[in-house]
This record gives sequence, C-alpha cells and structure tokens, in this order.
Amino acid sequence: MTRLMHVFGRSTPATLAAVALLVAAFVAAGVNLFKLTIGGGIALYFVIWWTLLFAILPLRNHAETRPEHIVPGQDLGAPARPRLREKAIWTTLLSGVVFLGALAVFPLAGL
Repeated sequence: MTRLMHVFGRSTPATLAAVALLVAAFVAAGVNLFKLTIGGGIALYFVIWWTLLFAILPLRNHAETRPEHIVPGQDLGAPARPRLREKAIWTTLLSGVVFLGALAVFPLAGL
C-alpha cells in the first residue's frame, strides 16, 4: 500500500487523478447500492472528506529542526515534510469507507 501511495503521491496530476477516480467510484457505489442521488452523494461525500481531512492532516508531522531550513517568519511548529498528496489519498480512501458505512446505517436509523 505504501508503494501505491508513493506512486500516486509523486506528482500533483497523479494524485488528482487517483482522488477523482476514487471519489467517482465511491459516489457511484452510493448511488447504485443505496439509491442516492448523484448530487446528494457528492455533497455527503464532500462533507465527510473535508471533516476527515482535518483529522488526518496533523498525523505523522514533525517540526523542522534544521536551522538552515527555517526561513524568517516561518512558524516553528510548521512540518518539515507535510506529505499533503499522500494525506489527500488516505483521506479519500477513509472517507469512502465512512461514506459507504454511513449509507448502510442510515436506513437502519430511519433516516
């Protein structure tokens, strides 16, 4: 799995393509399996994705400690390597699981 993250996280176009394909697959599954509208699926997925992004962003961050890499005005707590592309893919995968799980639970809750 880390090999795939490295391949898709290498460039921004590859990351965007991977995220777009995964989102399309999860929303299509929600539409086909749970009779959700396309707009409703996209909206719900976006809310879940955005919420989980803020939970995943701080994971595995280490502050820059090398003085030669700190620029004037930089926050001392800024991560040395934020790995935003990898976190976007992880957020997309986790959001898909939560999205499909929520759709499976909604009928049981009467929603």
